[in-house]
Amino acid sequence: MRAKTGATEDVMQFEQLTAGHGALKAVRTGQGRDLVVLHSLLADRHAFDPVLTTLAAKHRVTLINLPGFHGSQPPLLPLMDAYVAAIEDGFDEFGIDGDSILIGNGFGGTVALAFALAHPERIARLVISDAAAAFPEEGRQQFAAMAARVTEGGLGAIAEIAAKRVFSPAYLAAHPEKIEERKQVLLGIEPKAFHAACTILQKADLTPLLHRLELPTLVVCGEFDQATPPALNKQIVEKVAGAKYIELPGCGHCPPLEQPEAFIAAIKEFCGL
Repeated sequence: MRAKTGATEDVMQFEQLTAGHGALKAVRTGQGRDLVVLHSLLADRHAFDPVLTTLAAKHRVTLINLPGFHGSQPPLLPLMDAYVAAIEDGFDEFGIDGDSILIGNGFGGTVALAFALAHPERIARLVISDAAAAFPEEGRQQFAAMAARVTEGGLGAIAEIAAKRVFSPAYLAAHPEKIEERKQVLLGIEPKAFHAACTILQKADLTPLLHRLELPTLVVCGEFDQATPPALNKQIVEKVAGAKYIELPGCGHCPPLEQPEAFIAAIKEFCGL
């Protein structure tokens, strides 16, 4: 279902989209080749606002709110397959063709990987930003601990710690107000959805499947990403034939938000911006 909205900031026109009988929410702007964006667990689609004007200059950009996040209904079960199915519904109902570009950051990057493996015919190019195909034991334990704390105390129990993991230390020192901004984003997430996402990331291991991926793939990672460090991103590049890797010096977990110009420079040629 589609509904036009009026002018918004920067005079951009957004179309409100829903799929799956209203379960999945998204917004769309721009014209041209389809470009789909999946946000991080620690952010939302607005993390791409600083780069949206550039993305939409030559592309029809669809920014999806992942299941359970900011208006989209939580998955019935904490399974990656449920997220992949929801994204497939979105592609079907939003009219996104097989020549599309898929960009995923953080958790959205892991979901994008899973979607590309399950439905390689639905996309033509894949950009993974600061994500992992699988986490080491320490990371799995951290997700389990976060899920438990959210179950007991809601998102408020982890909001400040999680917000600090989005940015590099230097950026936070220069922009301390960003912590409160990110906290408010996290507090808007459905606790059950956050728990489900943590459970999925705790159990995820796409590594044995990555050799099947034949799509042109670009992996971009911030040098100081605390959530999914460069080593985890490089593991994807090592397993996907022909994949390219670009590291952004001094950047944290969410390059579109922290270093928008560097992020655009990294993906410009690959995405045809």
